[in-house]
Amino acid sequence: MKSNKVFILLPDGVGLRNYAYTDFYKKGQQQGFEMVFWNNTPFDLSKLGFPEIKISQAKSHPITDVLKKARVQIDLNLNIQRDQDSVYESYRFPYVYKGINNTVKMLMVKVLSKWYSSASGIEKIRSKINKLERKTAYYQHCLNTLQQERPAMVFCTNQRTVSAIGAILAAQDLGIPTATFIFSWDNLPKATLVLEPDFYFVWSQHMKNELLHYYPYIKENQVIITGTPQFETHTDLGKIDSREAFFTQHQLDLNKKYICYSGDDVTTSPNDPQYLQDTADAVRKLNREGHQLGIIFRRCPVDFSDRYDQVLAVNADLITPIAPKWEKVGGLWNAVLPTPEDLGLQMNTIAHTEMVINLGSSMVFDYISFNKPCAYLNYDVDSGLKAVPVRKIYDFVHFRSMPSKDSVFWIDSPQAIAETISKGLTDSQTVLKNAQLWFEKINQHPPQEASTRILKSIQQIVNQRSTHE
Repeated sequence: MKSNKVFILLPDGVGLRNYAYTDFYKKGQQQGFEMVFWNNTPFDLSKLGFPEIKISQAKSHPITDVLKKARVQIDLNLNIQRDQDSVYESYRFPYVYKGINNTVKMLMVKVLSKWYSSASGIEKIRSKINKLERKTAYYQHCLNTLQQERPAMVFCTNQRTVSAIGAILAAQDLGIPTATFIFSWDNLPKATLVLEPDFYFVWSQHMKNELLHYYPYIKENQVIITGTPQFETHTDLGKIDSREAFFTQHQLDLNKKYICYSGDDVTTSPNDPQYLQDTADAVRKLNREGHQLGIIFRRCPVDFSDRYDQVLAVNADLITPIAPKWEKVGGLWNAVLPTPEDLGLQMNTIAHTEMVINLGSSMVFDYISFNKPCAYLNYDVDSGLKAVPVRKIYDFVHFRSMPSKDSVFWIDSPQAIAETISKGLTDSQTVLKNAQLWFEKINQHPPQEASTRILKSIQQIVNQRSTHE
């Protein structure tokens, strides 16, 4: 009997938003799939009515993490050699020698990444990872689950998690087709590919070209362009509250127009509180000139720090914080999980603000989905905190995909913020046009059909497998 069961592997919380909280599950059901979440997150999806099989003790081989870190270093070495471009050095995390065990691991990574820094060497590292993972109790657990459930396919929601290797290998060893989704627009240049499934689902032709460029062992017919569900719900106007309802709920002033300041994480932007203060100073200046403006502050969802408290207290009359609805269920960044309610909150924040200011985030695409502009902060702050210079941030490979520098407004100094906001409110047509072109390059359009394209591709893979049985 032909199986219509598809396992949606959630190795961590980053896939929840795209696959549990969008219409992906409902659309899959409508197409006749039995969708089951193979859940390695602490989040209880059964409370939301989703069928799930919990993964317990997803423990990789102790050497795998060392080999994975070495692989990242080697991939970056190869990228530098291939492209003759030092930008890839910027993606390296510093070695941390804290404690005996960690020191030994870091020394092993350094040695391995030196000895195996070649195309043939990386192949040996990849092979060793797979060999070790097949020896783990976790691999055997996955094998037993798959033998019992017999899904038609295993689809992993991101490509970068070591804990998914055993599950993908177990499926492949049983002849079950596998695929993974490249989670973010900046992932591939950063050497984040950990999994080696049968198929790779990507956002766009641009991302497909990147994948084939950085990983020459992947064949073109393994890469499927689908778009990302990340922006899919932005077209669902039924999720937008009235201006009056949203303003009342969040105690906003109906006489004001609001700018969104979108916070970044503490690693990327340790000076974010100063940027927020600079924005507040600019808005005060505009208000003295006759404008009626306020600021909505949406912090980075994984930032629960108190670093903004002083700025928010001093500017309580001007800045309204509307925190993302994410839940912290552990100490690591990937143990901070989105909730279904945050989808609507983010959409309404965008719908009821005029533009967004941030340091180089993908919010540019969220805002252009609503035909609203983005301004990128483009100056350094002399605060004594260790920060990556902004010129290095905007030299990252994913920003090179801009069709025009005028895809966003550039804020080159604190003094330029007020003028930039004025342009965003009155003269943004060029930026909006270029931002839309950038969005269409980064993500397959129309964006609202991403889940449908993913499910269609899954169906084709499942049908192909059935014809060969």
